[in-house]
Amino acid sequence: MRILIVEDEARTAAGLKSGLEAVGYIAEISGRGDASVELISTQAYDAVIMDIMLPGCDGLSAVRQLRSRSNSTPILLLSALGDVDQRIEGLNAGADDYLPKPFALGEVIARLHALTRRGGETKAILLRVADLSLDVPHRIASRAGRLIELSAREFRLLEVLMKQVGQVCPRSLLLREVWDYNFDPGTNLVDVYIRKLREKIDTENGPPLLHTIRGVGYMMNETGP
Repeated sequence: MRILIVEDEARTAAGLKSGLEAVGYIAEISGRGDASVELISTQAYDAVIMDIMLPGCDGLSAVRQLRSRSNSTPILLLSALGDVDQRIEGLNAGADDYLPKPFALGEVIARLHALTRRGGETKAILLRVADLSLDVPHRIASRAGRLIELSAREFRLLEVLMKQVGQVCPRSLLLREVWDYNFDPGTNLVDVYIRKLREKIDTENGPPLLHTIRGVGYMMNETGP
């Protein structure tokens, strides 16, 4: 599962990232509240760990902004301010859980397990890579304002790739998530659909976004593999 850690204290952020990755999570770090709002609004995370005291905007304001955008990504708030009033304010802002500092890594992981079980699959309102946008609920794809016609399978393939932006997507993952295959059928099915998708989303007016990682899989990224 993919977790965003919003924490400006480098040592705390690094410790959380290392601990989460050790138990199998994909963990990313953002050091600013305002930047995290844009990340969570445009990318898919299974949960967010967010400190309250942040530059840009504080964690409570970030939570309020996300909930006002109808973003329901589960959020676990962290703060050195552990009094009851602070906890109530965080939950009223729309956070799903609250953990005071100092905390034990095991408790953070247990809280994340509970939140992700409760929240189910995270669905960002809008996925975006550079000028490519995917409105998942309304099933609308566009690049630089130009609508892109996609079949249902192409749309699902693009959704999976964009949710893993910057990460290599092996063929096995794409077969499982797009075609429900838990085995390799021994065909070039994925490659055919990738080629069709690339023809539709990578135009002459912008940088290529869909990259082949030879021998491994594919990656969506603005800056290349």
